[in-house]
Amino acid sequence: MHNHLALGAAGEAVAAAHLARRGYRIVATNVRIEGVEIDLIVSRAGVWAFVEVKTRRSRRHGAPEESVDARKQQRIARGAQAWLRAHRPRARRVRFDVVTCEPRPDGGWRVRHWENAYGGS
Repeated sequence: MHNHLALGAAGEAVAAAHLARRGYRIVATNVRIEGVEIDLIVSRAGVWAFVEVKTRRSRRHGAPEESVDARKQQRIARGAQAWLRAHRPRARRVRFDVVTCEPRPDGGWRVRHWENAYGGS
């Protein structure tokens, strides 16, 4: 496995643990549907969130959340719609979140969670 893939997988695991500690149920990870990959699908209190996880070792190429551009948002929204059609969960609300993970020198992680980060259009 390439180093960047290992970093991404570690970030996704950190993000899932972070969300679980905050009361989210991890419904699915690394979902592939209609050519789209959704990193995490989580639920809490009737809200279903489709989560894009961005992990960066440094900010040399910008903050990790900046890479979730309009094109990426549209792809995730398309995948979310397909997943919702296929699974028909009882959702009162659907939203799109971003979780960023950056390893710290002490071996820990800086994790930030943006709820409802974009509209999914």
